Amino acid sequence: MKRFAVRASLAAALVVLAACGGGSDAPIYIGVAGPVKAANGRSMELAARLAVKEINAKGGINGRPLELVVMDDEANANKAMEVARTLRRDRRIVAVVGHVNSSASLKASEVYNAEGDSAGRPLLQISPASSSPALTQAGPWTFRVTPTDLEFSPVLARWAAQQLGKRRAAVLYVNDDYGQGVRQTFEQAFRRLGGSVVSADPYLNPVLETGTELDPYIMRAIARGADALVIGGQADGGVKIIAAARRLGYTGPILGSDGMTGAKDSPVAEGLFVSSAFLPDRPNPRSQAFVTAYRRENNNELPDHRGAMAYDVIYLLAQALREAGTDRQALRDYIASIGMEGGRPRFEEAVSGTIAFNADGDVVGKEVAVGVVRNRQLVTAGR
Repeated sequence: MKRFAVRASLAAALVVLAACGGGSDAPIYIGVAGPVKAANGRSMELAARLAVKEINAKGGINGRPLELVVMDDEANANKAMEVARTLRRDRRIVAVVGHVNSSASLKASEVYNAEGDSAGRPLLQISPASSSPALTQAGPWTFRVTPTDLEFSPVLARWAAQQLGKRRAAVLYVNDDYGQGVRQTFEQAFRRLGGSVVSADPYLNPVLETGTELDPYIMRAIARGADALVIGGQADGGVKIIAAARRLGYTGPILGSDGMTGAKDSPVAEGLFVSSAFLPDRPNPRSQAFVTAYRRENNNELPDHRGAMAYDVIYLLAQALREAGTDRQALRDYIASIGMEGGRPRFEEAVSGTIAFNADGDVVGKEVAVGVVRNRQLVTAGR
C-alpha cells in the first residue's frame, strides 16, 4: 500500500521556496513517455503539448514556463525501462506523464520507484492510460488517472449481456499484461451476468501480419455458437481480427476494450463497441472546450481517451507545482493527498471527470462509457 504522507518540515518548505521563488524564469521540465510515433501514443503527446501551450500562455507556473521532454518507448517494455532510466537521471525533470501500454508502465515503474541507487531520487509517474490491475502494486511513486480493467471490462460485459442480449462470448486477447487483464475481468463479469465464454485465445500482436493467423480460433468460436466477439488488444491487431471475423462469416456484434479506440479509423470497424473513460461527445462544457481546442490545433482530429487524460495530468501537475513546488518528494506527496481523507480536495477541473486517488495511486470514481463506431467516429452508444 502506498503511504499517504505530506511533508511539512522546515527543510522541505525551504526546498519548495528555492525551487519556485527567487524570480526564476527557468523552465520546469515534465517527461512524456509512450509510443508517440504510433496511433495509441499520438493523442497523448498532442494533448500534453496543448495543455502546456495553454498553461504557458497564462503565465506558466509562478512565472516559469513548462517544457516537455518527449520520449518514445515504442510500446516495448524493455525500451520503456531505458526511457525511464533516462528520465529519472535527468534531475531537471519533476514528473513523467506515461506510459501508455500496461506492460511498458509496469516495467518503467520499477525504475521510477527504485530506492537507494545512483540515478537520483525516485520520480513521480502518472499514467494516462495503463489499465492493468497489476499496476496497483507498482509502488508509491506510480499513479494513474484511468480506471482499471476491473472497471472497464464489467461495463463491456454488461453492455453485451443487458443491452445486446448476448450469452455466448468469444474472447481474443493480446498475450501481455493488458490483454490478460481484459480477458480475465470480462470473463468473470460476463459469467456473473449469466453468460458464458465459449473460447478465450491469446495472440501476439506482431504476429498478425496477414490477418489469417487467427482464423482457426475464429472458426472454432463460430462453431461453438459465439454471439459476441470481444477483442482485448490494441487497434492495429484488432482491425485485422475484425476483418478476419467478417471474412469468415461472423455477423454478430464485436466489442473491444479501451485499447481498441483507434480502430475507428478503419472502415471495417463500423459498429464496433468500445469501453472508454472518455468520449469526444462527453456532454460537459470543459470537455467540449478541450475537444474544440484540440481539433483546432490538430487539423480537426478528435482526441481519444489517452489524449484527454494526458491533458488532465498536465493540468493536475500544474496545480501541484504551483502549490508544492518542484521538489520530487513534495510533488509526489501532494499528488498522493488528492481526494484522500484529510488531504487535498478532488481535482474537479479534469476534462475526463473528477480525479481522486486511493492509497494505491489508482483513480477512484471515474465514469466508464461505451462508445460505438459510426462513420469513423467513436460516439456514445445508445444515443
